[in-house]
Amino acid sequence: MNVSSKPAIKKHASLKPVNTLHIDATADYWTEIGSPDDLLKVMDTDIFNHHAHFILGGGSNVLFAKDFHGLIIKNSLPGITLISEDNRHAIIEVGAGVVWDDLVNYSLQQGWGGLENLSMIPGLTGAAPIQNIGAYGVELESVFVSLEAIHLKTGRKEKFDKSMCRFGYRESIFKTTKKGAYIITSITLALSKQPELHLDYGNLRKELTAEGIVNPSIRDVSRAVRRIRSSKLPDPSEIGNAGSFFKNPVIPKDQFRQMQEIHPDIPGFQLADDRVKVPAAWLIERCGFKGKRMGDAGVHERHALILVNYGNATGQELLELARTIQEEVRGQFGIQLEPEVNIV
Repeated sequence: MNVSSKPAIKKHASLKPVNTLHIDATADYWTEIGSPDDLLKVMDTDIFNHHAHFILGGGSNVLFAKDFHGLIIKNSLPGITLISEDNRHAIIEVGAGVVWDDLVNYSLQQGWGGLENLSMIPGLTGAAPIQNIGAYGVELESVFVSLEAIHLKTGRKEKFDKSMCRFGYRESIFKTTKKGAYIITSITLALSKQPELHLDYGNLRKELTAEGIVNPSIRDVSRAVRRIRSSKLPDPSEIGNAGSFFKNPVIPKDQFRQMQEIHPDIPGFQLADDRVKVPAAWLIERCGFKGKRMGDAGVHERHALILVNYGNATGQELLELARTIQEEVRGQFGIQLEPEVNIV
């Protein structure tokens, strides 16, 4: 193999520009791949084979708790390709390095439904199936067909259908038994030409009604989601954050009813399997953390689920704040919050 054809690998790379929490950490090595072939070439290097490695997408769902002593591989695989279509669906394959919201906007321009509730979620498309991203009552798995990935030990390309991914709430096989074993290169989605709208989660229907929209289109839904998110979520370019830091806990209905007896105003979203999803933000706010600061690490003043870096917080300081929140919520409510972000 021609060594000069391999993607460049930089030493002592700053990670501050590539994570939305703006944590000032360093990676021993850094490279960026734009094709599966690039990855195979990187896998043929001594640096890859003798050091730890971490796949980085948009940096919007990661907390670097310390410097990374290994190789960071930035996934920048491009492309949106129409595979097939009929009167009901359009099947598209999307490169893992495509910005997720660019994909959402593309689907809206084509008039294809299914992603409108997932508007404005930060990050890249390749990360979407790893945690089965979701918002406003819709999860990725509702439009997911399959993905392609390369095994990081063998270099073998493999295909995973929906059942193989074992999707759950903010979870997939790539966060459990296959964590760190693959790099996703593309995902295939089935988008609808006859969209079925989902309007009953959160304040979505209320927002549409306030705008005087009675029969919303997918564009109307997307715009409403964007307005709601913009009003509640801070812009990472203005203040460091990784969006929702914790998952909304899902608990048995009986446990929720017991909590209602003590806290009659506790909100909950009934799931189909006799469980209830409880807003983590409500639990955190009730524990007094909304707007609280510990140095430059803090909880956002408008949304208790957002941990923020007010300037110079270290990854360890944000991690300590997160653990303090977990301990307090567990002590007061008997619920263990789980991080949604990837802690490295």
